[in-house]
Amino acid sequence: MNTSANSLAAAPAADFSSANPHALASILEASQTRHIIAARDIFDIAGTKLWARDLPVSQALQRKLLDRKLREPLETCLMADDGVTAESLLEVAQAVFRLDSPLACLLKPHADALSAEISKLPIHPVAQLLLSTTQSARPAAFLHAVQAMCLNGALILAQGARPAELRTALLCGLLHDLGEMYIAPAYGEAEADRTLDVISYQQLVVHPHVGRLLITQLTDYPSVIARAIGEHHERLDGSGYPHCLQGDEVSAHGRLLAVTETTLAALADGTAPLSRASIALRVIPGEYDLHWMGLISNIASAQPSAVALQPAEALRLRLTALDTAMRAAQAATESLTSEAATPSLKQALALTDYLLTRLHSGLVTSGLWSFADVTPQDAAEVEAIEGELRFRLRRIERAVRLRAGTLTDEDTARLDRLCRLLDIGR
Repeated sequence: MNTSANSLAAAPAADFSSANPHALASILEASQTRHIIAARDIFDIAGTKLWARDLPVSQALQRKLLDRKLREPLETCLMADDGVTAESLLEVAQAVFRLDSPLACLLKPHADALSAEISKLPIHPVAQLLLSTTQSARPAAFLHAVQAMCLNGALILAQGARPAELRTALLCGLLHDLGEMYIAPAYGEAEADRTLDVISYQQLVVHPHVGRLLITQLTDYPSVIARAIGEHHERLDGSGYPHCLQGDEVSAHGRLLAVTETTLAALADGTAPLSRASIALRVIPGEYDLHWMGLISNIASAQPSAVALQPAEALRLRLTALDTAMRAAQAATESLTSEAATPSLKQALALTDYLLTRLHSGLVTSGLWSFADVTPQDAAEVEAIEGELRFRLRRIERAVRLRAGTLTDEDTARLDRLCRLLDIGR
């Protein structure tokens, strides 16, 4: 189920020959607290000098860059001379290690080895500029980058990685979301709390691709890092984005980074137990590399048991509603396929059928179809699985609308009927 062309068709392309307005706005915001200057004279494509070396960035620079093509990408012309360093990254990482949190449980056994490698991590000037900007303008995103760096490193260390492999894993984690700076901040924030609407999803879906282009075109990091960054939202069953890759199409570091990203998303609110991450990784068979997800699940199984927030009867009602919604959506998909007037809708419905089938396999594998009286420990797992499946059902709507693109009024109405069945709430 490879839909790469459609996945990127509606999203903005990365063009580093002119200043991206979202990235520039973040750089200007960061310049209020950091010393960000021109590392060299900045010229437009016609040779007109727009900004002199050593001048600090300002609103005046933003006005001069408006609609101008540049001789060199802006990111290569600026520097934060008081920005992020390997030493400052280490300080943030060590603060993460000291926390009493589920994430820290994964990191602490490897803290010394991680610290030693982070302290000498090579930070390319473009990466340093963008990381420094992120730390000042989007501190939550910067913390996420450091957490991903540490977790990616810890997982590969658990398998006895050599220093070069560890360094690659650390850089993949640290740099994986740099592409988000090139989309409106609201879209990244919506993804963090899983409230993306379709328009937001359409924008966000391109950020791994932009990140890959950033690393490939503007830095000298190895191609394996750029590739992994482009793959961190891919899933082995073809249900990810932006290219819907499958199986061996996803690189080893891309597979690792996908597990890291999903684990951090499951733990994002700071209160979720590690078992929540384990469930997110295994709720639908075939999405993630068994090797990496097994490491998370093994550690989660040794943690204290979670407690369900809802009584068993409430869970039974939610499971019934979830099962009903999935069956109704499947029936509607089959019915609408015969009504579809355009190839675009037929393709979107084929994707719906595929994703619903994958979701139903998760429901069956989990055993929730035969839910009965359970212990409090089991109830907590059932609650987490039901919540994850409910989120995945809502996510199908976004993926399908993006896949469909522009439709006729009649086909739009048909797709709307289906999507109302997919949006069953939290």
